[in-house]
Amino acid sequence: MNKYTVKDLMVPISEYATVPIGTTLFGAILALEEAQENFDHGKYQHRAILVLDDKNKVVGRLSQLRVLNAMDAADNYSRYEQLKIFKFSDTHIEKVSEKDRLARKIFTEEALKKVAKKLVNEFMQKPNPDEYVAETSAIDMAIHKMAAGAHQSLLATRGDEIVGVLRLSDVFAATFHTLKELEVV
Repeated sequence: MNKYTVKDLMVPISEYATVPIGTTLFGAILALEEAQENFDHGKYQHRAILVLDDKNKVVGRLSQLRVLNAMDAADNYSRYEQLKIFKFSDTHIEKVSEKDRLARKIFTEEALKKVAKKLVNEFMQKPNPDEYVAETSAIDMAIHKMAAGAHQSLLATRGDEIVGVLRLSDVFAATFHTLKELEVV
């Protein structure tokens, strides 16, 4: 049976969609599209964009869902983040958000052009400590971290440097192929 490590399954940073901090959402979406066209590791495409600082270090991630959240929240995104900071309940924030949402259309030419100009740093997710895994770690550790944190991906590290992205789709594919080799019935 194949003993995978994170390095065996991760996508190297060089093959991942990356943009510098300060890029517009539209620029990030174009970078994601280009990375998907150039990526040939099976049928699973990238679902996130890594945001880099001026030293090319990963400082955040922008998932497809975060882009949709940016469209949905538009001008109110920072307002909702502030409500979270001030410990308003999720129920209250949802009510405020729903009221705002009902009052506007989000898939119009005007709204889309406006959100396309927003910057990735406004919507990116900064990595949490539980989203890192050493590239030398056994895949068991990564599976545990993904399952425990409900993560779609983990950032693979070599020392203090992020060197790749371990995606749930790749871990699942490796699991499936190993099961097929074992002829599990």
